[in-house]
Amino acid sequence: MNASLLVVQAALYFTVMMSLLRARRVIGVGVFMCAIGVMHFLETYLASVFYIALPFGIISPGSTVLFSGKLFMILLLYMREDALVARQPIYGLLIGNFLIVGLVMVLRNHTTVSVTEGGLPDIAFVDEMGWLMVWGTVLLYVDAIAIIVLYERLGSWLGRHLGLRILLCGGLVLTFDQAGFFMALHFVSGAPWHVFWGGWVAKMFAAGLYTCFFMLYLRYFSVESHWMKDAARRDVFQALTFREKYHALLEISAKDHLTGVLHRRSYEEEAPAYLAENRKAGRPVALLVIDIDHFKQVNDRFGHQTGDQVLKEIAGILTRNLRTDDHLYRVGGEEFVLLCERLTVEGAVSLAERLRRTIEQAQVPGLAEPVSVSIGVSAMPQDGRELSDLFARADQRLYAAKTAGRNQVRGPETAA
Repeated sequence: MNASLLVVQAALYFTVMMSLLRARRVIGVGVFMCAIGVMHFLETYLASVFYIALPFGIISPGSTVLFSGKLFMILLLYMREDALVARQPIYGLLIGNFLIVGLVMVLRNHTTVSVTEGGLPDIAFVDEMGWLMVWGTVLLYVDAIAIIVLYERLGSWLGRHLGLRILLCGGLVLTFDQAGFFMALHFVSGAPWHVFWGGWVAKMFAAGLYTCFFMLYLRYFSVESHWMKDAARRDVFQALTFREKYHALLEISAKDHLTGVLHRRSYEEEAPAYLAENRKAGRPVALLVIDIDHFKQVNDRFGHQTGDQVLKEIAGILTRNLRTDDHLYRVGGEEFVLLCERLTVEGAVSLAERLRRTIEQAQVPGLAEPVSVSIGVSAMPQDGRELSDLFARADQRLYAAKTAGRNQVRGPETAA
């Protein structure tokens, strides 16, 4: 019964918190962060006095379900946003918990009166909780930073094995936390040593359970590629600890480092939302897939430095010709996607032709011959109502333009 109740608690915690994380674009990420923070006192209280017996030992639901869940939620927040967002609940919890301790130190000096029989506060217990809050807060700060940095470090070894990365970094950090918090619990509350082993086994089970929940979530409600991170752990650590280079990480997290336009992850996260908003409002949307012609030959003949210059020049031309409702992304080596809100298919083909001519006439420094692009155009609702449909149709037309000789535009009316 106890084990079943723990699973139910973990499932309830994960479902509610992931719902808040998923809805952050609508209700704001602050709701998710507040939900994380309000349970810290309950976690500490349960970890100090509330224990249950399982076949492998004595454990506390506060540590097993709530604290473990909190660390996983901070990691998932980082994976969906970036280090600049993930550090907000980390420092909010740090400051808020120290504030609680400071207020308790003042409150304990009050002369209290009883308004109900036996209603006087237990100051000794409050003091004990205060010390555990201080130590638990310090551990949480270290744990939260460690689980994010370790996640990125494991990425260089495990690549795209997302579930395994989450399981390992969660298990390692929770092992460290169990050792650290038990030491305080042992010396402050006199917890016996067998509580450590039972708690450790329970936290490893929690790490596996939360990882399974997350992988099931990916299977039925999201896509794994949307959660993959690719940031240098040094930059992540600097951002999480407010080091001076976090501004650079802010740029890296949203834009392609070479061309300065939004990168593929931004496309995968933002474009579906733009499309859904316009679909709901009944507005047209066009999608242009733009590919540089013979780009491999440029790299082979003139070198990658010249190739980089070509990319920057074309990205600059595209950027200078954007409307307010246009969104430009670099989604591949020499491939860009331009998502145009409130633009009809006729307007999109006209825009694509203007961009093609402008690029054809441009002079790239260090390159004597002109550069050209081929463009495939699709539009909503003619070519579909989902982003994958629009991209597939535009990509087909881009391929047709390449096959027909390059340096041309293919839209719905020219697809045949």
